[in-house]
Amino acid sequence: MTYEYTIPCIPPSLNQFAGRENVWKYRQTKAEWLQIVNAYCRPRPAEPIEKAVVTLEYHFPDDRRRDPDNYIKLLMDGLVAAKVIKDDCFDCIELRLKQGETNKHRPHVFVTVVKKGETPCLSIDPKSL
Repeated sequence: MTYEYTIPCIPPSLNQFAGRENVWKYRQTKAEWLQIVNAYCRPRPAEPIEKAVVTLEYHFPDDRRRDPDNYIKLLMDGLVAAKVIKDDCFDCIELRLKQGETNKHRPHVFVTVVKKGETPCLSIDPKSL
């Protein structure tokens, strides 16, 4: 089974939390993102997926250069907290990152989670028919 979720915003870059003076701001932001991901991950698997292929497709509001690794952690921690995946360690996930089309008015992240070894069941965009 394929689980597809649209998170209607982009997580903040971890660069803004570099340094010790930002620890409390990071903790607050992480708590907020755990709630955001939890709210938008519906439906969920009956049990967290133990070995998964997770694809994160980012639709940023502009074409600025961004380092993908700065936008992963809060989403992956959210998927674990929402019990979509068991863990986000290398043994449990294969992570794929994509940059989708720029969406100035509706930046978002499209998340796809598939049990490793299963063929993904891709949704079809009705506009493409």
